[in-house]
Amino acid sequence: MDVKNLVTFIHVAEKNSFTKAARALGYSQSTVSFQIKQLETELNVQLFERINHTIALTERGRDVLKYAHQISKLTQELERGMRENQEVCGHFRLAVPDSLCDSLLEEGFADFRSRYPGITLKIIATGTEEMFRLIDHNEADAILTLDNHIYDTEYVIVREEQVGIHFVAASGHPLCKRENVSVRELAEEPFVLTEKGMSYRRLMDEKLAAMSLEIQPVLEVGSTRLLCSLAEQGVGVSYLPDYVTAKAVREGKLTCLRVKDFKVEIWKQLLYHKDKWVSPQMESVIAYCIQREFGGYVS
Repeated sequence: MDVKNLVTFIHVAEKNSFTKAARALGYSQSTVSFQIKQLETELNVQLFERINHTIALTERGRDVLKYAHQISKLTQELERGMRENQEVCGHFRLAVPDSLCDSLLEEGFADFRSRYPGITLKIIATGTEEMFRLIDHNEADAILTLDNHIYDTEYVIVREEQVGIHFVAASGHPLCKRENVSVRELAEEPFVLTEKGMSYRRLMDEKLAAMSLEIQPVLEVGSTRLLCSLAEQGVGVSYLPDYVTAKAVREGKLTCLRVKDFKVEIWKQLLYHKDKWVSPQMESVIAYCIQREFGGYVS
């Protein structure tokens, strides 16, 4: 069996397109079609259903894809092991919410670059819905979400953890002294928030809507660092994950408000599509994400 045919098969399966696979591999479309046909003949199975110029993996095709990933990975490991001076290189696309960009890149990325100078990284800051569209269309290699808990057998969850989140205000704010703050009373305060529809802001808005309430912020901006700073200055109340506000709370600059009858669960999850080939550069970036965002390493 020609391993090149398996690699071509992986590309076609990931991109759902013979044309896109051919472009990525530098082949003609006829060459890609021939390689897939050759593989189907050799295995005596139909790998793709072809209907109205669209393709989709057959059930047997999905089975073959699992083996193809394993064989391709073992082949690469063998090649790397035989090289005296191995260097992991390649391009990686990671979709993340704005609020995680600082913690992901501010510390540690310089060290990552020194260890893997051959890896180029593209960070796509976007909302959760768009993240899943990107990995479903192979326009992102992995996603790091900050949203409600997501479980779907189409995706591999590499790591996940629940994240605390609170309404916060400058420590001199009158509400900080209260044992219980009502949501209705809180909604009348000026707010500085991340953009509407983005991860935990969306979950907050949905919870408020269920209570027939709505917050009209005086400022909407993607930078959680800026929101934290503005809340410290007393510009407005904010709603932020605990990892963003922890330092300011410890230093007494911010206080987590004790709001009754308001609880939203958010999760940080690192995922990729189950049909995605985990390349050496992908393994390296995933290990870095785990170290930075989950405090550990790939086991």
